[in-house]
Amino acid sequence: MRPAAGRYERNGAAKRCLVTGATGYIGGRLVPRLLEAGLDVRCLARDPVRLRDVPWRAEVEVVRGDVTNPADVAAALAGIDVAYYLVHSLAVAGFEEVDRRAAQVFADLAREVGVRRIVYLGGLEPADARVSPHLRSRREVGDILAGSGVETVVLRSAVILGSGSASFEMLRYLTERLPVMVTPRWVRNRVQPIAVRDVLNHLLAAACAGPEAVGGWDIGGPEVLTYGELMQCYARATELRPRVVVPVPVLSPRLSSYWVNLVTPVPGRLARPLVESLRHEMVCSGPPPPWTASVPAPLGVDVALHLALQRIREAAVQTRWSSAQWSGAPSDPLPSDPSWAGGSLYVDERAVDVRAPVDRLWRVVESVGGENGWYSFPLLWALRGHLDRIVGGVGLSRGRRDPHRLAVGDSLDWWRVEELDREDLLRLRAEMRVPGRAWLEMRVESTGKFSSTYRQRALFYPRGLAGHAYWWSVAPLHGLVFGGMLRNIKAAAEGPTPLAGSIG
Repeated sequence: MRPAAGRYERNGAAKRCLVTGATGYIGGRLVPRLLEAGLDVRCLARDPVRLRDVPWRAEVEVVRGDVTNPADVAAALAGIDVAYYLVHSLAVAGFEEVDRRAAQVFADLAREVGVRRIVYLGGLEPADARVSPHLRSRREVGDILAGSGVETVVLRSAVILGSGSASFEMLRYLTERLPVMVTPRWVRNRVQPIAVRDVLNHLLAAACAGPEAVGGWDIGGPEVLTYGELMQCYARATELRPRVVVPVPVLSPRLSSYWVNLVTPVPGRLARPLVESLRHEMVCSGPPPPWTASVPAPLGVDVALHLALQRIREAAVQTRWSSAQWSGAPSDPLPSDPSWAGGSLYVDERAVDVRAPVDRLWRVVESVGGENGWYSFPLLWALRGHLDRIVGGVGLSRGRRDPHRLAVGDSLDWWRVEELDREDLLRLRAEMRVPGRAWLEMRVESTGKFSSTYRQRALFYPRGLAGHAYWWSVAPLHGLVFGGMLRNIKAAAEGPTPLAGSIG
């Protein structure tokens, strides 16, 4: 049962919170915690459709806007008591300048409209003055917000352990896939990981604490260990044999990020700042936050890993790091746009009648990808995924958040769910490295009580001569791949168990 709204009142006025980054890993988990605490929540999103399918959508106000646009930020902050700043631009070229400009806009407008408090989550700051660009930018953002004249609480954490976090996925795949690994020297550096639920506890407490909360605070779990020891903890949690770790001095952060990109689902553009952060010892220093006694005791590493693994087994992962890694611009034309700005559009369109009701066919369609497979020639899909990873793309290793249910904005292997209308349409947008833009549409139509039609459409909008050459080079395989999908989706829906699979 949700607490009464007055639980977190101050001076007789209930807090109204703004959450930026609500489509991201932390923000998407913080919003329901704020709602459970009886707080009113507004979310600022560049593309509000990405919040359409979250379970708490009807309980929040969502406004469209960009944190670098003063008019958008002013509208989002109007009437807000506590503003959470949970955005960063690691996947963008020149991210330091983008984050600097966005933080300054947010700080200036928060002061101007009368926001009472800003809460920001950054990274631990190592004693070494030669910090990575990622950590330097996170520190600069915190300084800009703290200099706004608005009460500001800056929380700093290291590795976050939770199902779906980028840090956890990197740890998971490195440990599971490499029983013997040659690693950079940073595996000997000490870290102080923290469970994601403890991060959320601190974020909620930071909004509701008194004026003594203002300032910067390090938050971490109860244990300090090396990254190599953390991998051994994961091995124990999953009943794997102890890993053989051989540190070497020759792997630079760039080379390490390529290595992480190939072995784990984390793409190189995100792996590099994570790796650069691990070059430093990431251990809490200074006094704990003043509200520490009022939040639950932090979870140990073993418990945090167990809970994360349990969420994965139960298909109860709320948010994933890849949900925030959105590469497409909302202004790009969709396949339904008739003019396509006068450009070329290649289409592979197929349809088949299915002797199964539409709801049964839809269950097959919505279960595509991840461990369920893509219904045709797994070797070809795997080969294309490996090639994409080699050139720095996302490949197939991102998988899916839930084995059977999708939501707009979910990552799905090298695709992103762009549109979802249950028992009607699933539109996926490609995020692999290709010279153009690509979509895959999957439609179901009812033709009777026990019959339906499956329609499949692949679309490619080429970019330059390379785009045209790419389409015609892979066109001979379309009959195998897309034709195989059509036949096997039909077979799966008509079979005894309507689930996806890597059949060919």
